[in-house]
Amino acid sequence: MEMTNKPLLPVIAGPTASGKTACAVALCRLIGGEVISADSMQIYSGMDVLSAMPSRDEMDGVPHHLLGCVSPSEKFSADAYRVAAKACIAEVTARGRIPVLCGGTGLYIDAVTRPMSFSTQASDEAMHQELLAMAQEPGGKRRLHEMLREIDPESAARLHENDVRRVSRAIEIYRLTGVTQTEHTRLDRQREGDYDSVIFALDWPREALYQRIDARVDDMLAAGLVDEVRTLMADEQRHPTAMQAIGYKEIAAALRGECPLYKAVYLTKKASRNLAKRQLTWFRRDERVIWLPAQGQSAEALALQMKEIIHERTKRK
Repeated sequence: MEMTNKPLLPVIAGPTASGKTACAVALCRLIGGEVISADSMQIYSGMDVLSAMPSRDEMDGVPHHLLGCVSPSEKFSADAYRVAAKACIAEVTARGRIPVLCGGTGLYIDAVTRPMSFSTQASDEAMHQELLAMAQEPGGKRRLHEMLREIDPESAARLHENDVRRVSRAIEIYRLTGVTQTEHTRLDRQREGDYDSVIFALDWPREALYQRIDARVDDMLAAGLVDEVRTLMADEQRHPTAMQAIGYKEIAAALRGECPLYKAVYLTKKASRNLAKRQLTWFRRDERVIWLPAQGQSAEALALQMKEIIHERTKRK
């Protein structure tokens, strides 16, 4: 099922809890595919519940790649993800299967589907550590975010101040290249990628999506979220990435007796809804995305629509 001389790469994107995994599995069954995760938290091990990693039942026998393969103690960049994902794509394609990229991390999806030659190679570890140290000071996260707002208002609007890793990275990019991350991204979008990407996103009415997010958090609690956070807290210095995951700091605060568990759950749901807003903003800006109304439709029905759209594009090429 090739559309040009470039390898076909269907992509299923969209906000958290929108049903991406079920659609990816259904599409893989229709076209002979395998899922490659594009989730910046699911790539880490020991965080299955925090990252809402798909279970074996949810995978339903379809091979999944780039799940739980990096230690939470390691720093993992978009460039590192691009290298790993492209290797997976090549391996899956070589076996005559179709890779299906699936996830809500827009930067990871862009890293694979766009050249992103900008600043993924530009790095200064001393500067990076200096910015991270600043964030640890009282009021440091806010000062770091204000620093980004002064040089790159669009990136600041997209990133929450608690997302220290990405906020500091955006500042680092500007200091090293003299060009904002927003401008780099704009230039990257003008370049042609290595794959014939067909990018889908699942569209839900806002309130329906929020209900799904709340239900997802309830499911995570039932699956052992509190115990997983307790385990990570016991060796927190070795798991700095876990502290960036939604739900970690909220549940950790409850475990330390700083707030009741019900409030931690409420804050986790609120943070997840805010994440969904940021994801929607990211993907709405991407003119390549084909939005499919998801409410009232099964994963199988949505996957069939995706297959038909891919087929129609094949005939036009």
